[in-house]
Amino acid sequence: MNKRHAVVAATSAALGLTLAACSSSDGDTDSSVTAVSHIHGLGLDPSGRRLYIATHEGIYTPDSKGKPKLVGDSKDDFMGFTVARDKTFYASGHPTSGADGPGNKGLIKSTDAGRTWESLSLSGESDFHALDYAHNTVYGYDSTNGLLRTSKDATTWKNGATLQALDIAVSPKDADLVLATTEEGIARSTNGGKTFDKGEQPVMAFLSWKANNALYGIDTSGRLSRSTDAGATWKKLATVPGGQPQALTAVDAEHVLAATQNGVYESKDGGKTFTKRLAIKSSGGH
Repeated sequence: MNKRHAVVAATSAALGLTLAACSSSDGDTDSSVTAVSHIHGLGLDPSGRRLYIATHEGIYTPDSKGKPKLVGDSKDDFMGFTVARDKTFYASGHPTSGADGPGNKGLIKSTDAGRTWESLSLSGESDFHALDYAHNTVYGYDSTNGLLRTSKDATTWKNGATLQALDIAVSPKDADLVLATTEEGIARSTNGGKTFDKGEQPVMAFLSWKANNALYGIDTSGRLSRSTDAGATWKKLATVPGGQPQALTAVDAEHVLAATQNGVYESKDGGKTFTKRLAIKSSGGH
């Protein structure tokens, strides 16, 4: 295993998750295949409320029949992914097998809902496995170097703490409050990611925080929990169907999206119940 996977692989293993290959060498390039797997991110575009799914084989969205449709023509391996505003997405990852360019995409941006992408910074240097956009700032967990990075302009970056993490979440109220999922539990930073306290229970795989009183976390079994006090205490909710989680995104206080091994699920009642939005192929996890 090479350096860029070592940190996240170790954390994934410690959390009991299987790390999916994040090179594109085993990606399916058959354009007739519409099933998706190896989901790395979820988002809902505010402009049209359309669901977008970042995968090992490109960005997909459900068509009028609920089948996955490739957005644009890129089948790159999208790792970190976040919706910043209407039709504006940030992402990271690796080029599709055989494509020209560096192995790490750094930070890339789309302003047309994923149809086309431009390289912004850190190309060839960084692979962000987790991205969050809050307070007009990009927060990224750089798995290549095992550190938290932040940028106000998506071009120049400030390096924060070095840590082994799988996911991050930023308080919608406090730009300095950043959480990270680690093998010990949830690690907390109160200075914008410059330093983190040691992780504390519970152990979560993924976090999402879009409303101040609604921090969501999902554990390795797919059990969803909610905190109304910035992670000090948690209330267990429903177990999302489909086994181990692959991604989690809260749209607002009551609207939650989760990807597991067999589908993308949606809850509009604060995580009490879920309905399947999209079926996926069984995969090896994140």
